[in-house]
Amino acid sequence: MVKTVELTTQQTRTQTGLSAAWWAVVSRFFLHGLIVSTWVSRIPAIRTSLALTNAHLGLCLLGTAIGSVIAIPLTGWLVTRYGSKRVTAWSTVGFSIALLAPSLAVNAETLFLSLILFGAMAGTNDVAINAQGVAVEKASSSPTMSRFHAMFSIGGMIGASLGGLVAARNIPPQFHLASASVLFIFISLLTAPFLFEAGDNRRKRSQALRPSRIPPVLVTLAAIGFCMFLSEGAIADWAGVYLKQDLNASLGLAASGYAVFSLGMALFRLLGDAIASRLGPVRTVRAGALLAAAGLTFALVAHSPLSTLPGFALTGAGFSVIVPLVFRAGGRVRSVASGAGIATVSGSGYIGFLFGPPLIGLIAQGASLRMALFVVVGLSLLAASLANAVRGASAAQEAHG
Repeated sequence: MVKTVELTTQQTRTQTGLSAAWWAVVSRFFLHGLIVSTWVSRIPAIRTSLALTNAHLGLCLLGTAIGSVIAIPLTGWLVTRYGSKRVTAWSTVGFSIALLAPSLAVNAETLFLSLILFGAMAGTNDVAINAQGVAVEKASSSPTMSRFHAMFSIGGMIGASLGGLVAARNIPPQFHLASASVLFIFISLLTAPFLFEAGDNRRKRSQALRPSRIPPVLVTLAAIGFCMFLSEGAIADWAGVYLKQDLNASLGLAASGYAVFSLGMALFRLLGDAIASRLGPVRTVRAGALLAAAGLTFALVAHSPLSTLPGFALTGAGFSVIVPLVFRAGGRVRSVASGAGIATVSGSGYIGFLFGPPLIGLIAQGASLRMALFVVVGLSLLAASLANAVRGASAAQEAHG
């Protein structure tokens, strides 16, 4: 009887700890979205204050992607070496501090350097929080990655909205970003003790993930990540331009293309775990990619700006569940440490995010922007054809466990 009571008490404590860890990870994804969108909301003001041309600003913004691509492989090793709890805790604080750096730039060169730092901390935090998410999900035996990613999208929408209100009041970026940085650091420190001690640093610390040792299933997952990040970057950078340039939309309506895309993504990420539980990860990824391809095709063949919006919303809904499921699968590949697997998928994705928008621009220059955006349709179909890799990673993990 005493043993039964002790066992019940221990189970209750475990469940309480997992619940607290779940909310701590939710806060990290939410913060990540807030930090990114807070910076994005002040880009126009910083561009004006530094008198940058569009070309100069575009080159500066490459610093973010470069910093992420450099940092992500190192982060996989850090998570394997120190555990995702510790790396998540310090990287969220570091990312919050790095938010202030762009507002202190005095010219294009210093802005570029500050954005390399910002991108490096963004990539580090991205890998760490996803490793924490995978660990909590595995411990709770309940799908939850899609909801974690939904919190990133919701944080992004809230940060962008608040940033727009602050910018409208002509509050200097330095004061805005410094105040936000302090608030985000406070939330990070407050929630850090509740992060999950995952034990994801118990594998051989000398085990490096060399290219020759990457399992084929992880290569395929990285390919899906590349397709999805490239596609999301292309929609983010070119949807508004397409609506304005090709369909003569007003500036406000042109901005609505990416807005409804983001809304569709956020809403379906909240539902994604339930959908994946019902359909299974493979059918969910395949259906999402096919929905995105159909939605974007609809948007690209439409003849008026308003009629494109349902297509862009469906594209966001289709993309919504793919990245969380691919990250989950990358963290569950047998013989690969969770952090290293996620870093491989994430690193491939950021490379796609880096080269995607310029690639669309080059194709548009030689053909048309509409034809260039059909590349995203093709990538969505490619991702659908590779969806079995999600099952392969899960099966490998189950066999290993």
